[in-house]
Amino acid sequence: MSGKGGVWIDHRNAVIVLLGPTEEVRTTHLESHVEKHPEREGDSPLKGPYEARQVPADDRRQRSFTGKLDGYYDAVIAALGDVDALVIFGPGEAKGELKKRLDKHKLGGRVAGVETADKMTDPQITVKVREYFPGHGSR
Repeated sequence: MSGKGGVWIDHRNAVIVLLGPTEEVRTTHLESHVEKHPEREGDSPLKGPYEARQVPADDRRQRSFTGKLDGYYDAVIAALGDVDALVIFGPGEAKGELKKRLDKHKLGGRVAGVETADKMTDPQITVKVREYFPGHGSR
């Protein structure tokens, strides 16, 4: 499907809205299934015995978290298909991370804009994408 699209994204889920040349609108939801940013586990030197081998290294935990997010971003990119132009918005860092992932796949030229936006309903997301690309998917 060629056309315009928008993605509202955070680290937990993404709402993808694809606009066709007329009233055609397709909305897709993707969940990341990624737990929040990993925190250290295990005994604390302040609470009892502590051995470095008992606690996974921060960099290993971070790589695992980043790897899972990369898979999530790749699924979002696949769901976008071959849109001509795309607007990315959301509340946190995920929108910038998705943009970087698109750049890595040489698809960054399709990004028309990246904006900060709070939590939104599906109709609000659709309206925002329609306003960003007037003339596509309008009634």
